[in-house]
Amino acid sequence: MAYFIGVDIGTFESKGVMTDARGTIIARATRPHEMIVPRPGWAEHRPEQDWWGDFTVIARSLLVTSGVAAEDIQAVAASAIGPCMLPLDADGTPLMNGVLYGVDTRAVAEIAALTEKIGSETLLARCNSSLTSQSVGPKILWLKNRRPDLYAKARMFTSAAPYITFRLTGVHAMDHFTAAGFTPLYDPAKQAWSDEFARGILDPGCLPRLLWSSEIAGRVTQAAAAETGLAVGTPVVCGTIDAAAEALSVGVAGAGDMMVMYGSTIFIIQITAEQVRDPRLWYAPWLFEGLHTSQAGLATSGTLTRWFASEIYRDLPAGTVLGAMAEDAARSPLGAKGLIVLPYFSGERTPIHDPQAKGVFFGLDLTHSRADLYRGALEGIGYAVRHIVETFEAAGHPPTRLVAVGGGTKNPVWLGAVSDIAGRPQVLRQETTGASLGDAFLAALATGHAQRTDIEQWNKAANPREPQGEPVKSLYDRQYAIYRALYDRNRDLMATLSGFQDHSSEKTG
Repeated sequence: MAYFIGVDIGTFESKGVMTDARGTIIARATRPHEMIVPRPGWAEHRPEQDWWGDFTVIARSLLVTSGVAAEDIQAVAASAIGPCMLPLDADGTPLMNGVLYGVDTRAVAEIAALTEKIGSETLLARCNSSLTSQSVGPKILWLKNRRPDLYAKARMFTSAAPYITFRLTGVHAMDHFTAAGFTPLYDPAKQAWSDEFARGILDPGCLPRLLWSSEIAGRVTQAAAAETGLAVGTPVVCGTIDAAAEALSVGVAGAGDMMVMYGSTIFIIQITAEQVRDPRLWYAPWLFEGLHTSQAGLATSGTLTRWFASEIYRDLPAGTVLGAMAEDAARSPLGAKGLIVLPYFSGERTPIHDPQAKGVFFGLDLTHSRADLYRGALEGIGYAVRHIVETFEAAGHPPTRLVAVGGGTKNPVWLGAVSDIAGRPQVLRQETTGASLGDAFLAALATGHAQRTDIEQWNKAANPREPQGEPVKSLYDRQYAIYRALYDRNRDLMATLSGFQDHSSEKTG
């Protein structure tokens, strides 16, 4: 029998699966970790403990639970949050915590400086994206400007999944999908690193070798085998960012397919036949040569549920909190009694790209309960998804179908709010494991044990979530108009408040 291991490193939890060549899941494993927030606007992971440590524990657990011999694992693939920024020294040792994707907004000044230097029109024309908090280039420049001591020691800049690949194989490799998030360092036209835009940021020789996601990057070394339990010489696939692996796992395959990933953040990927240039969206090549993607993402989604659980529902026993929250949200009426929430608790990514945006609960009165607060937050995420879908429509690429994936799809209020507010059905799959299943599928593809269309058998379709008609549509249309106006009218105040908070953080160290 042929078996495959896929491991995904998420924002708060890592997951792994072992499958056979038909996609049957033989074993599962999970391991939690924390997101470190050392100051407002920063978000970090510990690469040794949270990325590599999680991988080693999960790999060993899958082997023990399944009883499968390590020699029977045909290939392994990893995905992870991203794009992240991690500098390594000459020995491959991390010089600091990994700086996370767009939820980390520390490089605001560097984004502005690079945009002014290169020009916003040139950036869009050459990179297919503007510089935002999702871009890694400004974060490397931040390190150069703010921590020159660490920057001087750096010999490689990598991201989360490529770091795991390096620990497994000793090879620095990165897939094109991840590399496109290193704006302005990646050239989509050449599908190569950009020497021109790297000037003043770093030596392009300090970036990994580029591969497609299903290419084999290397093989498990003796040192990695000792830590993971994998057999020496096991093929290691290049892998990708978690959202792309999620999309692959649910059959997102052709132009017009849009994945909506319900995770710590909402992340959206739409496949396109050609390269799309729009400053509100992110561009990346798809996992396979010849296809492209436009992407979008919220800054706070499932993370907001965690905040509610730890702060608003802290009086409940830990094992009962999420169930009680879901019951509360279901009891609260549609529209949460007129409560409208801007879910900008970590700033916001697409389409407004405003790291200074703030969370807002608008319309509170004495009749509102915490159940209404939570339902309002879930609906606020639904409004944000609608805003993104409308952005794709305005860019000339309306989605032909929405495919939902991720743990949040198990929350019927959240799933329903997105369909009802956006007015679109969502395709669902029987298996919601997501990225780790997509990783195992990549491993099967890389070794010739599967074809791309086989994902339809690996993960069969389930009943879709259809939007409700009137009067639900009218209710949400009215509240969505207020949602959009709330940010527009308060954007300047949010920026002013951010200035106060930044000054306060500096004073308190």
